[in-house]
Amino acid sequence: MSIPTLFDIARHFCVSDIAGATIPATRLSNILNSMHHGRPLTELSLKFLQDQNLIGLHLLATGQITYEAFIAASSLELQARIQAAETARQTKEAELVAREAEWAAKYKRECEAAELARKVRESDPKYIAKMKSQALRRRYGMDFIEQPLFARMMDILKRIDSGSRLTVDDFIWLTTAATEHFTEELQFAYHLREAEFFADEYRRTQDPWNAVNASGHYRKCNQTDAALELLDSVPANRLKNPKTKAAMCTTRGGVMRDMGRLNDACQLGEQGHALQPQDFRPCTLLGAVHMEMGNFGEARNWYAQAEERGASERTIDSDLRGIFLRGDKAKRKAMKAFLLTEDPNRYRWVNDKRYRSTQ
Repeated sequence: MSIPTLFDIARHFCVSDIAGATIPATRLSNILNSMHHGRPLTELSLKFLQDQNLIGLHLLATGQITYEAFIAASSLELQARIQAAETARQTKEAELVAREAEWAAKYKRECEAAELARKVRESDPKYIAKMKSQALRRRYGMDFIEQPLFARMMDILKRIDSGSRLTVDDFIWLTTAATEHFTEELQFAYHLREAEFFADEYRRTQDPWNAVNASGHYRKCNQTDAALELLDSVPANRLKNPKTKAAMCTTRGGVMRDMGRLNDACQLGEQGHALQPQDFRPCTLLGAVHMEMGNFGEARNWYAQAEERGASERTIDSDLRGIFLRGDKAKRKAMKAFLLTEDPNRYRWVNDKRYRSTQ
C-alpha cells in the first residue's frame, strides 16, 4: 500500500484548495498529518483551526462529529472559502484598477501642466529671443561669445544672416579683437556676401575688377565653379590694360590651382608676372603652385620675389601652412625637411602638435 501524499491527506480532509495544506512543514499540513495518523491535537493547534474558520475540522478533531458528518459540512465551508477568495480577488482587482486610474489621471494632469508651462514659456518674448539667438549662434559655429563682445557679435550675425554685407570696421574688428569668434562658418558667409556683391557690381558695370574681386571671395568660400564662370564671362576686349589683364591672369591662375590644374595655374601666373613684374601677387601664386608641385627651390625663389615686392611674411607663411596641411604624408615629409633647412626658426611651426598630428 502506497504512502499517502500531503495532497492526498489534504483532499481526504477537504482542504486541498488551501495552499498551506499541501506544503510540507506548514502549520496546517502538520495538523492534517497528525489527524491522519490519529494523534490528538494540542490546544494551540485546535485554536489555529478555529482562527482559520475551519470549524468542521475542529469538530472532527475534537470528536464532536463523525467523518461522514464532516464531509457533508465541508462542502459548505468549501463554498464559503471559494466565495471569500473570489470576493478578495475582485476587491484586489478593483483596487488595482482604481490605482491605475489614479496614476493615469495624475500622469495626464502632469502632462497637461507641463504642456501648458511649455506653451507659456515658448510664448514669452524673452524666451523666443533667447532661442533665436542660440539658433543663430549655432548656425555660425558659436556656442559661446565672450560677454564684452556679445552685443556687437550678435549684431554682426543678424546682419550677415539677413544677407547684408559687413562694413570694413566690422571685418577689422573680427580679425583683431574678435578673432576667436571669426569662425569658418562666419568667414564663409562673409566671403559669400562679398562675392555676390562684387558679382552683381560686375553685371551692372561690366568692370573686370569687380569680377576679379568677386572671384577672390568666391574662392575663399569654396565656390570655385562660380568664380570660373564669372571670369569666363568677361570679354577679352575689356582686358586691354596690362594691369587688368595681369590681375585676371593671376585670379584665374588661383582658380586653376584650387581645381588642381597646377600646370595651367603656373602658366597663368607667369603671364601675370610678365604683364606686371612688380606686382607680388603673381609671384605669390607661382610660389604656392611650385610648392604644391614639389618644386621647392622654384617656390622659394618666387616667394622671395613676392616678399621683395610687398607680400607680407605672415601671408606667405599662412599659405605655406595651408599647403602643408593639405599635402599627403610624403609631400609633408619632404616639405618639412625643406622648410627646416631654409629657416628652422621661421618654420618651426611644422613641429607644432597641430601639424604633427597630420604626419
